[in-house]
Amino acid sequence: MIEFRNVSHSYDDRVVLRDVSLSLAERRIGIVGANGSGKSTLARMINALVVPESGTVVVDGIDVARHKREVRRRVGFIFSDPDRQIIMPTVIEDIELSLRRTDLGKKERAARAREVLARFGLDEHADHPAQRLSGGQKQLLALASIFVTDPSIIVADEPTTLLDLRNTRMLTDVFATLDEQLIVVSHDLDILDDFDRVLVIDDGRVVADDAPAPALRFYRELMS
Repeated sequence: MIEFRNVSHSYDDRVVLRDVSLSLAERRIGIVGANGSGKSTLARMINALVVPESGTVVVDGIDVARHKREVRRRVGFIFSDPDRQIIMPTVIEDIELSLRRTDLGKKERAARAREVLARFGLDEHADHPAQRLSGGQKQLLALASIFVTDPSIIVADEPTTLLDLRNTRMLTDVFATLDEQLIVVSHDLDILDDFDRVLVIDDGRVVADDAPAPALRFYRELMS
């Protein structure tokens, strides 16, 4: 369960969230809104990349502002540009890096990394240079590097922005198989069609909160 309790936030003199209260329990939740509406700020608060100026964000009963490290063990965050998250030279090294803070030994880390790469269809690329992957494969690698740490929640901020149609479909097919709670911020409305719930953010407020069809219809009308 993710809860926003009377959350407001500003950057300098620009208010980006205005007294937002939400309870998010569904497995797959989409967030849409115009640029600057506050949707990315809302998403980044779930794992304390942004701490609210006022109000409280709670994940599984934990105040994110007070317990950032514990929350980040539960919440994995995927950026729109996977190059921000790919650090190591090869694909498998990048996955193993995520496991270095665990109690697993070197052989166990390697085995777990290969298991996760197979899960995301990247096992044949394990020893390849990570930066030579396609855009979609890089985004899957970023997802795998989060997934390998066993988060209970995955937040993806504009994960298809840099992807072509084929790679977008590749990523959304993987999203459909995840058991973890998934929060996706996106301008690509089609990928949210089969989600459980969609929030529409406008001028720092939640202006629609519904099943995908009515929420996205409201958003299209709002943008027109």
